[in-house]
Amino acid sequence: MKDKTNYVKRTQKDYSLSFKHQVVFEVESGLESTRSVQRKYGIQARSTVVSWLRKYGTFDWENQTISKMPKSAEAKIKELESKIKLLEKQKNRLQKEVEVSSDKAAIFDLMIELAEKEYNIDIRKNSSPELLTPTQRINKKA
Repeated sequence: MKDKTNYVKRTQKDYSLSFKHQVVFEVESGLESTRSVQRKYGIQARSTVVSWLRKYGTFDWENQTISKMPKSAEAKIKELESKIKLLEKQKNRLQKEVEVSSDKAAIFDLMIELAEKEYNIDIRKNSSPELLTPTQRINKKA
């Protein structure tokens, strides 16, 4: 008994841009499901079809809406509010990272100063005055 679909195993290099667009069109227009186009065209993985849908389709995967559809004012407000929350979280995380980095830099400078005093050697290279620590500026003036 022969299979109804003419399954042909394909490799990634076989997929032209127009082929990808055709597959996306068939899925988005409701003619086929992702599984059926996968079987129909011999696409090895469902994730391949999904990645084409994300790349070439009209669906906004990030916000889970069809991007060509005009959004209502309430939907836009909710979307913007969620983006604001996300940006605030990112900002807070980055501020904490800056604080930790500043603390690490201060500790590192202190360790270098202690090592220079303890062993009476210059570890830092001579640098411009704005790059010197406050202790170094005082020592250079003396």
